[in-house]
Amino acid sequence: MLQTLKNDVDVVLDQDPAARNRFEVMVNYAGVHAIWSHRLAHWLWNKKFYFIARYISQVSRFFTGIEIHPGAKIGQRLFIDHGMGIVIGETCEIGNNVSLFQGVTLGGTGKEKGKRHPTIEDDVLIATGAKILGSMTIGQGSRIGAGSVVLKEVPPNATVVGIPGKVVVQDGVKVEGSLDHHKLPDPIQDKFKELEAEIEALKAEVSQLRGSVANEATQTEDKKEESSRDDSAL
Repeated sequence: MLQTLKNDVDVVLDQDPAARNRFEVMVNYAGVHAIWSHRLAHWLWNKKFYFIARYISQVSRFFTGIEIHPGAKIGQRLFIDHGMGIVIGETCEIGNNVSLFQGVTLGGTGKEKGKRHPTIEDDVLIATGAKILGSMTIGQGSRIGAGSVVLKEVPPNATVVGIPGKVVVQDGVKVEGSLDHHKLPDPIQDKFKELEAEIEALKAEVSQLRGSVANEATQTEDKKEESSRDDSAL
């Protein structure tokens, strides 16, 4: 348990350039407070002390702005950066070395029973405002772009952007850097560029056709004039 608590602090020092020492992280970082409160609440939940577990989670939510259901399973080295508005549902499972940013929701889609929240595998980054809804798996090493709404399974080492979230590939290369959640492809912009290229190609083709028609018309007029001169000569 002590090693787990130490890991919760060390991951902040590793990922956040503003963090200067362990004491500062332990005292001032709401993400760490929320995770530690959850670890206690989750232990009580597993011992069937449901009321006190929920009470602890709600007190933590009041002070940190981060709501984690005590039934959720969280692995080692979870990094919550500017966590205000984060919501993690009851049957959510989070692996190791996962990063969550402000406004992320790991939620359900209705009143279904059983596993109704997502499973987040190791080394996943979920950027600001992303929503992952329903019982699905987000594959290891994946990146979920800011503001995305994910409703389907995500394979490992994928990048997802958009509403609804779509898996996109940038030159067939995985997006580098665990915190570079601003360096994501934009499929809408890419589609606009494709359409612009097609329009330019069509314009060039139309211009070429117009030139051909104009040449043919000129040749036809020339032939008519020659024919008229010949007729006059006769």
